[in-house]
Amino acid sequence: MPQVLVIMGSKSDLPVAEKATALFKKFGITYEAAVASAHRTPKRVEDLVKGSDAEVFIAIAGMSAALPGVVASFTVKPVIGVPVSGKMTLDAILSIVQMPPGIPVAAVGLDRGDNAAVLAAQILSVKYPEIRDKMQVYRKEMADKVEKDSAEVAASVQA
Repeated sequence: MPQVLVIMGSKSDLPVAEKATALFKKFGITYEAAVASAHRTPKRVEDLVKGSDAEVFIAIAGMSAALPGVVASFTVKPVIGVPVSGKMTLDAILSIVQMPPGIPVAAVGLDRGDNAAVLAAQILSVKYPEIRDKMQVYRKEMADKVEKDSAEVAASVQA
């Protein structure tokens, strides 16, 4: 059983999904990925969502970005929408954040598959202490990098 199901609106969204899957591997989160279009294959979207035991869904889509909302319409589990940048970037963002009452979708920034993975990990960490522990390590690694970068910058401007 995957903990997260990642659904992409098209194969071209794969680079965004790979940002998420890289972090899932780091955090030890099980996942599956699929391509299904909210407009071209709505029955496939429904079957994927209703047939999945995943605890969190990530839906990645550009253009009109209806996919996250359609996924949310078929489940009461958390859905994270990732808008994909392109010709209609604002449309993609608004389609995800402007959901009607009662059918929310969490939204992360454009192309931020990595933030979708972190948010999914935070949701899962409520139930899985081992993911929570890995998230603490990840946060420390980020803080350590900022400290290292700051030291390098300070050294370079004083030279």
